[in-house]
Amino acid sequence: MTRFAAPIAEQIWDMKYRFKAADGTPNDVTVEDTWRRIARDLARIEKDPQVWEDRFYTALEDFKYLPAGRITAGAGTARQVTLFNCFVMGTIPDSMGGIFEMLREAALTMQQGGGIGYDFSTIRPRGADVKGVAADASGPLSFMDVWDAMCRTIMSAGSRRGAMMATMRCDHPDIESFIGAKSDAARLRMFNLSVLVTDAFMSAVKGDGPWDLVFDGKVYRTLPARELWNRIMKATYDYAEPGVIFIDRINAANNLNYVETIAATNPCGEQPLPPYGACLLGSINLARLVTDPFGKDAKLDGKALSDLVALAVRMMDNVVDASKFPLPQQLAEAQAKRRIGLGVTGLADALLMLGLRYGSDEAAAQTEAWLHAIARASYLASVELAKEKGAFPLFDAEAYLASGNMKNMDEDVREAIRKHGIRNALLTSIAPTGTISLYAGNVSSGIEPVFAYAYKRKVLQKDGSRTEEEVVDYAVQMWRDKFGDAALPDYFVNAQTLSPSDHVKMQAAAQKWIDSSISKTINCPEDISFEAFKDVYMQAWDTGCKGCTTYRPNDVTGSVLSVSEESKPAQGSAPEVVAKDMGEPQIPHGDVIYMTEPLDRPQALEGQTYKVKWPDSEHALYITINDIILGGHRRPFEVFINSKNMEHFAWTVALTRMISAVFRRGGDVSFVVEELKAVFDPRGGAWMNGKYIPSILAAIGGVIERHMISIGFIEGEGMGLKSDPQAQVVNLDAPRGKACPSCGQFEMRMVEGCMTCGSCGHSKCG
Repeated sequence: MTRFAAPIAEQIWDMKYRFKAADGTPNDVTVEDTWRRIARDLARIEKDPQVWEDRFYTALEDFKYLPAGRITAGAGTARQVTLFNCFVMGTIPDSMGGIFEMLREAALTMQQGGGIGYDFSTIRPRGADVKGVAADASGPLSFMDVWDAMCRTIMSAGSRRGAMMATMRCDHPDIESFIGAKSDAARLRMFNLSVLVTDAFMSAVKGDGPWDLVFDGKVYRTLPARELWNRIMKATYDYAEPGVIFIDRINAANNLNYVETIAATNPCGEQPLPPYGACLLGSINLARLVTDPFGKDAKLDGKALSDLVALAVRMMDNVVDASKFPLPQQLAEAQAKRRIGLGVTGLADALLMLGLRYGSDEAAAQTEAWLHAIARASYLASVELAKEKGAFPLFDAEAYLASGNMKNMDEDVREAIRKHGIRNALLTSIAPTGTISLYAGNVSSGIEPVFAYAYKRKVLQKDGSRTEEEVVDYAVQMWRDKFGDAALPDYFVNAQTLSPSDHVKMQAAAQKWIDSSISKTINCPEDISFEAFKDVYMQAWDTGCKGCTTYRPNDVTGSVLSVSEESKPAQGSAPEVVAKDMGEPQIPHGDVIYMTEPLDRPQALEGQTYKVKWPDSEHALYITINDIILGGHRRPFEVFINSKNMEHFAWTVALTRMISAVFRRGGDVSFVVEELKAVFDPRGGAWMNGKYIPSILAAIGGVIERHMISIGFIEGEGMGLKSDPQAQVVNLDAPRGKACPSCGQFEMRMVEGCMTCGSCGHSKCG
């Protein structure tokens, strides 16, 4: 019996978390091996490793506790990698030397795959005097462009993708340029942007007062606070950025406000961090802890929850000592405060199992109760660790207990901390869990509602065949297993049907007992009015949220399909979805497929070499195409292009690598021919064998096409090639966005503050 609840879960494990040797041979033969590897590595910190290894294993077993992806993939592999997902970097000095030292530190951190956050408010505004050089400052946005280029360079070098968060205070003189930066589609693509909004600013907005833009004590400009607020809102309405971070509220509630000031967050916003702070994340899978799901006695097992939280806290505390860090400052910061971020996933599924509608008052109350229980259990577990291993080095009992967040903690917990200290300065955070939620059986992500009950995905197998599989939400599948084809009850709701106020209500309910912050997307309908949109942010402020991220689908942010109103499906079935007219066609290709892994290359291949003599070129091109045999049929596997003409060297090498990479992924690769044959040379083409060929690349495409015909891969010239589909209706379950850059599926959507693929788990935020 497999431990995986769905095929997609096993595929995600194999792609992202399974430990493999350099040649691709699995070290983790089963998922149990993965759990054992993690448990063993985190238990080596203990005085009795074997005892704790077995206990840690029980926490990981059956996906009950889900460490963040970096821990799951890296722990116990002996690789020199960090187990921390993301960092806030040091404060940027307002000097050229200091700025580029910070850039160097960012590059070193991103090279190890860490997402990074920066506050650019410390750089003087554009046009300010630069003393000693008789020049004007270029401003923080010019340096953000440098960071953006660095991030692209690191990624192009083959490093794991990273993400960056840039923040700027609402009183910085360049704040208006910062707010509008994402209106330029080519600028700051590697950044998420958020405005640090202060209490004073919100008071000025509410009171329609003036607002000064200030740097280093100098007032550069004064404008109405509501005018600036409307600028933020309009940019977010149109481009989904910038987000809003209520920074004074974050600092006031911070358990460590007596030793640190926070001015930035990690890329998804759930971890406000001081300079050199790092995210250490993990999630309790609430969907796995419900007993008698959908029954009259359905409930979350409180004892199991407390026991699991205690083990998770101990494991996460051990990560601080087990992990490598890109920079020594990050190590020092982590060890001084031992901050962790324990959160949840599967919340919406757990609520459904209890018969509660996400967004209802009852669901909000239950969410608050569960997270209160987790907060109590985590703080008490950390007190027990302090008894055994000591409190975090910067612990000061009276200052700690006087912080905003700790004032609200239960008195018995406060007394335990006063008496024994606490091992971890902060303990709770709700992080994006898109990929690990898929890995855990497609449970609902974080505290988000269910996005789609089910959707179809095509998977390309190594033998060239395709399989189509349905990806079903965990709770929906459990309902089907228990009740068969019975219609889903009315309390089954998803992200598309909820009102924005319901989203905010759930975020606010969760925030009360989360001592860091929450990564949450508030989905807004495309036709929401601007005034109603602004009300969402004001509701977030009024109900105690620490920040707000919304997503309103449009032709810029990308939702190209919507549920058809003409054809209402039976409950529990996949509704019809129709394409919307949004200018440039972005209709999903009917045959877009997800490839499991590249085809393996045999030691020997059969092939053919072709000669192409382009007119006016001194030397001929020699094109070699080698084939692989799958299922008794030949298919192109790799291409080599050679010429004595050095003018062609660079582009022919690049072309052969790209085409070969496409061929080795399998599937219908005949589109390569179509793409090459469509390329024209503005200097003119040539007549070859009685036909006009628009470019030398088109000639190469013609050679590949003839080869495909000769081996029977396509039927004839111009046949078997992909073309844009003209289907009016496709059977999908929810609005679809842009194509995923990793797997090609049209499943990109905003989840937990980050564009994420619902099919393969690819995330802009790493």
